[in-house]
Amino acid sequence: MAITVGSANVDSAAVRPFRVEVPEADLEDLRARIRATRWPEKETVDDQSQGPQLATMHALARYWLEEYDWRKCEARMNAFEQFITEIDGLDIHFIHARSQHEDALPLIVTHGWPGSVVEQLKIIEPLTNPTAHGGSASDAFHVVVPSMPGYGYSGKPTSKGWGPDHIARAWDVLMKRLGYTRYVAQGGDWGAVVTDLLGVNEPEGLAGIHTNMPGVIPAEIDAMFFKNLLGAAPVLDSLPADLTDEERRTCEQLDPVWNGGVSYALQMAFRPQVLTGIADSPVGLASYLLDHDAKSLALISRSFAGVPEGLTRDDVLDNVTHFWLTNTGVSAGRLYAENPYSFFGVKGVTNVPVAVSVFPDELYEAPETWSRQAYPNLIHYNRLPKGGHFAAWEQPTLLVDELRTAFRSVR
Repeated sequence: MAITVGSANVDSAAVRPFRVEVPEADLEDLRARIRATRWPEKETVDDQSQGPQLATMHALARYWLEEYDWRKCEARMNAFEQFITEIDGLDIHFIHARSQHEDALPLIVTHGWPGSVVEQLKIIEPLTNPTAHGGSASDAFHVVVPSMPGYGYSGKPTSKGWGPDHIARAWDVLMKRLGYTRYVAQGGDWGAVVTDLLGVNEPEGLAGIHTNMPGVIPAEIDAMFFKNLLGAAPVLDSLPADLTDEERRTCEQLDPVWNGGVSYALQMAFRPQVLTGIADSPVGLASYLLDHDAKSLALISRSFAGVPEGLTRDDVLDNVTHFWLTNTGVSAGRLYAENPYSFFGVKGVTNVPVAVSVFPDELYEAPETWSRQAYPNLIHYNRLPKGGHFAAWEQPTLLVDELRTAFRSVR
């Protein structure tokens, strides 16, 4: 893949301009590989319990081959200023969109897996230019959206050590390198873990964090779910007797997530290199990336059946094509092998102001009781009427409104 950056002869702290320029030959190769797909037989069930259904993948491949246009996504990315800078020996790619409003609050937004900066493209303009999108000048943000190591146009680590804690430290370096001495942070999925760890670290200048996948599961219950994953007794039969109805419902939502729903995470955590096939087959890569969680897969499947509900076919394929062109299917997965933290458990954010947004189709709906225990300085908690795991991608207007509201008290 060809990319355009500034001079290679720069010091490691330099911030170099970047632009996406994919050679047409790479797109021709992609289409040829889609045509050459060797398909498996149809699943033996009538639901998605075995993963993305063959009909969905056939529809995806047809659209990818015959109608999809990567150049539109490329143009959307290049409409924002992009840069690369080296932190701890690794190149970090990021979008940097400055607001025209003088008192805008700097905000760093972190994506998750199987996402990328593509997830966040819809929220950048409403955040930086609120007066054109239903807000006031006092709602403005300067927005920084980095690609995590191993994702997109960031560098791919060649040795161990780039876990979510390292990424959190690097994001503080990045914001200060850009001249932001006071900023806030937001994230979902891996971005939520990274953002929580920023809150744990309490770097000077971090004024608050927002999460749409809050880590609130009490340690005792989190440990029970993890042990059940390894074959112990079912968790729902052994929950503490004093749970509220809302807390028990959260555990009921988490039960299928742990029982097979995060199998991809275990595979990437223990044997990421076995996924070599997704570096060779675009349809294989797409199938793997689609299978994050049952509700998101159902949403995506409906979009390829002609019923878009927040994610269009182009949305889905923008992200998958971004993974394909950067050959990051395997390198992105290695983050799971670097992670010593609980995905859903309490991380220990004690002093930093925290805002929580709960979307109904998230992996679990975080109760307010547990959110207040996990985040002693909780400044905002809200349940949204719709939306799922990929909030910025699926429901950008709702997430933008949440960020405006959540951070008003820390400006």
